Amino acid sequence: MALEKTSKIYPQKGACIIEKLAYSFHLGSDKNKKPISRIKAKSNISKTTSLSNNAIQNLKQLSRAEKHNYRKYDNDDEDVIIIKGTSNLVKDVKDVYIKELEKSKLEYNNKQTRDDRKIVDYFNHISNSSKIDLACEIIIELGNKKYWDTKDINFKKKMTTVYEEQVKDLEMLLPSFKVSSAIIHYDETSPHLHIVGIPIQNGNKNGMSKKVGKSTVFTKESLKVIQDKMRSMCIEAFNNEYHLNLNLKEKKKGRNKDIRVSDMDNYMEFTEKIEKNKKILEEANRKNEKLNIKSEERMETISNLKTTKINRNSYILSLKEKEKLEEYIKEVKTITVGYKEFNEFILSINKIKDDFEKQNEKIKLYKENERSLSIKGLELNKQLKIKEECIDNLEKENYNLKSIVYDLKDRFKKLIKFLNKKLFHRSHRDEKYKEIVKDLSDADIFTKNDLRNIYTKENELER
Repeated sequence: MALEKTSKIYPQKGACIIEKLAYSFHLGSDKNKKPISRIKAKSNISKTTSLSNNAIQNLKQLSRAEKHNYRKYDNDDEDVIIIKGTSNLVKDVKDVYIKELEKSKLEYNNKQTRDDRKIVDYFNHISNSSKIDLACEIIIELGNKKYWDTKDINFKKKMTTVYEEQVKDLEMLLPSFKVSSAIIHYDETSPHLHIVGIPIQNGNKNGMSKKVGKSTVFTKESLKVIQDKMRSMCIEAFNNEYHLNLNLKEKKKGRNKDIRVSDMDNYMEFTEKIEKNKKILEEANRKNEKLNIKSEERMETISNLKTTKINRNSYILSLKEKEKLEEYIKEVKTITVGYKEFNEFILSINKIKDDFEKQNEKIKLYKENERSLSIKGLELNKQLKIKEECIDNLEKENYNLKSIVYDLKDRFKKLIKFLNKKLFHRSHRDEKYKEIVKDLSDADIFTKNDLRNIYTKENELER
């Protein structure tokens, strides 16, 4: 018979594996922040630099982004979905410049006394600048290669609805960022969204009152807030579209942390129970070590047994050795029962832990959904407040305009009466006013109906 050494028993890890999705919100920028690198990129003949840089600083880089985003370099755009803009990124960006900034440029030019200070084309002006980026690109991705590897193209393309919502959410959260283009790439493992837009800085005292301002719109603080809100709304849109209940992976170091299972009060109670049972585990392991030593002794005894003279297959065992073996077997049985009970306890605790983890994931999911709805509600309330203020201002303006219209009507009536009096009343008749009326008619100040009122006896002063 062979005796094996027993080993230490430790609490088993929970078998609960809950799938979570990674979320990425990346704003293109200069990784090399030295001013000289930006100047090189702007002033080079190629308008680029070998320094690591994925910002859109000028027309050359915008054209390169267009070729990449729309797959124009290989004429393969089958799996490129445009959800905002056209297939001409340069034109889309120029259109935003004209729509959002042309008026401000004209106002600025009107204030200039010297022609050399006027801006002819603001798009080219920024493209040639060594300090300001021409446009900004944001790349959004939900889920990593490992998640999407097993999914077919039809499953992936349901992300179109999710990313459409992300564009709308970004425009709602950041109205100062004017989106020119938004496209989805399905030709790579993970579906991802490219957004190109212009960050607009308003209320400037120097230069143009409204101009491009990436550093003002995208600060370190504002980016954290935007990323935090966008990720909550993204997972909600994903679960709604796919009818799933997945959560996001925890944010990396330096970002806001999600709620952990270990923060839950009930879980902590069970963790304390495990800690209390550590002594039991230590005692069990001590006994196990002792048993291992005895096992070696019993193995040595067995190997040294002598065969009987009558039968070589039979061994001689002394009474003392027999008692030691019986004692050993008894200890093995005792420890085995204890280990079994302890393992059952550990398994029950791990099951409870798994249940809590599952429940916590549900809680986190509900909180993310609630947070997403709360964000949208707050933003809609802000927009509603702005609209209400706008309505109040329009009502005031309308009231003022009505007052002006009533005043003008009253004055015009008086003018008609005055002309009637001068043309038809005996005591005030003056032929020279006929020429005045004719001149007013020729200048389109009087209509035919106005003339009819003047030359009709019913409209005389006596009426």
